[in-house]
Amino acid sequence: MLKHFLPDEHVQNILDITPEMLVERGVKGIVTDLDNTLVEWDRPEATPELIKWFKSIKEKGILITIVSNNTQQRVKSFSDPVEIPFIYSARKPMTKAFKRALRDMNLRNEEVVVIGDQLLTDVLGGNRLGLHTILVVPVASSDGVWTRFNRKLERIILSWMKRKGMIHWEE
Repeated sequence: MLKHFLPDEHVQNILDITPEMLVERGVKGIVTDLDNTLVEWDRPEATPELIKWFKSIKEKGILITIVSNNTQQRVKSFSDPVEIPFIYSARKPMTKAFKRALRDMNLRNEEVVVIGDQLLTDVLGGNRLGLHTILVVPVASSDGVWTRFNRKLERIILSWMKRKGMIHWEE
């Protein structure tokens, strides 16, 4: 059961994921979380570095869909200026939004990676569908109420996985 919380990879920052690395693996699509994955949960727009990353990903022909549990207003106001399709109120880790993103991109599970900062939403949701999951370190040290609760549970799960030798990175 706990293997569903285990990401396939762990990186410090989304910018560490290069388009070349994805193309080499045959990745044609990215399903990414928004808050604390792409930008801080309270930052309304993409940073210049993130805009450059989006451009480099798109230039390689890789599709991107933002899948967020946040509201339509929050996700749309971020996504529209950078011209990235999105799904809001996703109810992750439920798989419906992930399936919709794959269908919208017209891609198969093995062609897509899920990128996110939470084990209990992004990683669990992606793993439930057999998608390749990449956990990123949250870009902000502060969180909303529900996310703070999730982080406490995540620390327990991560601690257990470290003791069992399932993970080898440092937080």
